[in-house]
Amino acid sequence: MLKVTDSTMPGALSFLQTTVFAAAGDGENEATTPIHRDQLSLYTAPQPKSRYVEPEAGQLEETVATLRQFLEPYTDWCRGTYGKIKPKVQSVARFGNDTYAYLKNPPQDFYPRAGVIGFTGVLGLFLGRGSRIKKLIYPAGLMTVSASLYYPEYAVAIAKSTGDSAYERAVQSYAAVEKMLKSEKGKDSDAKP
Repeated sequence: MLKVTDSTMPGALSFLQTTVFAAAGDGENEATTPIHRDQLSLYTAPQPKSRYVEPEAGQLEETVATLRQFLEPYTDWCRGTYGKIKPKVQSVARFGNDTYAYLKNPPQDFYPRAGVIGFTGVLGLFLGRGSRIKKLIYPAGLMTVSASLYYPEYAVAIAKSTGDSAYERAVQSYAAVEKMLKSEKGKDSDAKP
C-alpha cells in the first residue's frame, strides 16, 4: 500500500493523504514511502502476457473456401441476371395486380363485351381452318374489329400510334436501302476503270 501526498493540487483535497493500491513492478516489496500523484503512471498499460495466434484452417474450412472460389463467377452471373430480370418481373406483377383490381370491380357491361370479343376470336379460329396464316389473321382481325366497335376511342389512339410508328419504320427502311444502293454504286464505279 502506497501513501500519496501532493501539496501542489489546489484546494483542500490536496492536503489529504490518498491511499493507492498498485501492483509491485518486478517482484519488489511494497513501498511505504509517500509519493506524489504526478509520479504515478496512470496511463501506461502493462505489457500483455498473451498474444493471439490465428488458428489454422481445418479441412472443412478449406473445402468451403475452395467451393466459394469455384462458384464465384456463377454467383456473379446470377446477380447480374437477377438485376436485369427483377424490373421486368416487378412490372409483370404490377400489371397482374392492376388487372386483378380492375376485374374485381369492373365497369358496367365489361363482361358481356369481353364475351363478344372472345367469341369473335373463336369464330375466327373456326373460319381460319386449313391455313396457318388464316389461323393468325382471322381471329386477330375479328377480335380487333369487335373491340374497336366497343372501344372506339382506344381504337383510334392505337391506330394513330401504329400508323405513326409504321410510317417511321418505312422511312428508316427506305433510307437504309438507299444508303446500301449508293454504297454499291460507289464500289461498282471504283472497280470499272
